Amino acid sequence: MVATSHEHVSAMLRDPRFGHGAVPADPDDPDKPRVSFLRLDPPDHTRLRALVSRAFTPRMVERLRPRVEAITAELIGAMGEEADLVAEFAYPLPVLVITEMLGVPPEDYERFRGWSETLARSLDPMLPSGQADTTERASLEFRAYFRELLAERRVRPGEDLLSALVQVEELTEAELLATCVLLLVAGHETTVNLIANGVLNLARHGMLHLAADDPRPVVEEVLRYDPPVQLTARTALREAELGGTALPAGTAVMALVGAANRDPAAFPDPDRFDPGRFDPGRFDPGRFDPGRVDPGRVDPGRSDPGRSDPGRAPERHLAFGLGIHFCLGATLARMEGEIALRALAEAAPELKLVEEAPPYKENVVLRGLARLQVRLS
Repeated sequence: MVATSHEHVSAMLRDPRFGHGAVPADPDDPDKPRVSFLRLDPPDHTRLRALVSRAFTPRMVERLRPRVEAITAELIGAMGEEADLVAEFAYPLPVLVITEMLGVPPEDYERFRGWSETLARSLDPMLPSGQADTTERASLEFRAYFRELLAERRVRPGEDLLSALVQVEELTEAELLATCVLLLVAGHETTVNLIANGVLNLARHGMLHLAADDPRPVVEEVLRYDPPVQLTARTALREAELGGTALPAGTAVMALVGAANRDPAAFPDPDRFDPGRFDPGRFDPGRFDPGRVDPGRVDPGRSDPGRSDPGRAPERHLAFGLGIHFCLGATLARMEGEIALRALAEAAPELKLVEEAPPYKENVVLRGLARLQVRLS
């Protein structure tokens, strides 16, 4: 089954009857899962997420702001008059932030690019022939690297997230490795797409100056209009119902986030790129922060036809999901996107696209540009 409307996708993501089901065991520890908590159901998901979420509270993320601003300024200063914005800005910014958080040595940054892009492809529901072997090889190399790094942190701990994680006795080795992979891939791959997709749409619509004025509504509209994650999937863990359709246990449901974010029942004139719809006076992203509000909460006016009225507060976009799997790094991604787009708008207000139709990566789930050639002055 495929869910495409904002109402149906939201309902499925909030409904505990839908989850990920049984997962394969780790060959080194048959009693423990080898996947990250992104693909786990309670109670394992609840336990693991709670242990990691301490590093991603709004307060902890805000402490990173000066460093994110400094990295952004350095990257912009290093770009020439013409640049590939993906390779020289959108990619290195979030990867430098997350690797510094984890405590990865600076000399190893570049090693992650190939691993990360390969592992990101593993999220796709249908992989090309031979891709599964490539993904498995990258996963083994990735885990071997982190196994050594974790062993080093046990002996010589630092102030980084890896050092904190190895001190958590409740985490097994397999869970630690799976969490590292998740944090690095999910912690930067989607933010790369957010920044690049943002610049592309702002430049196309002549709206880059809006990011200099106030990047908050700009980031929200980019997330709605061109979300980095296009779809997600769940399985009916028991007999359920969605949109009036009865679903037997075991039914797979694909939720098209990109389609739900363009649903005219939730967003007036949905194919128009309009940051004004997320004006801070009518929209507060913080109220969707799971640290402050239950992200599975049903909005009182969700089914009210009047929500299509442009004068009403906009519906929440689904770029970060909903429910228990609401994106752990949403606060960090928003901050990085806002800092990056504002700094670029201030430094290069006359930025122009060199290619009107830049190429995209071969990825179904994650929508991101492979290249974005721009002229900065």
